[in-house]
Amino acid sequence: MARLKITQIKSRIGADKRQCANLDALGLKKINASVEHDDSVIIKGMIARVKHLVKVEEVAAE
Repeated sequence: MARLKITQIKSRIGADKRQCANLDALGLKKINASVEHDDSVIIKGMIARVKHLVKVEEVAAE
């Protein structure tokens, strides 16, 4: 299964509550913070809500 590396590249200031909740659920609290998640439909939906605030890269599964 593929892994996704998600990095917050923009501030959450000005984002609505739903977008802030998605960032929190992904585990992103600060700019330039990165997390890795398994590639799933749920994670892709969360990323789609905040695509303007994050950068997504696919990394090799270990």
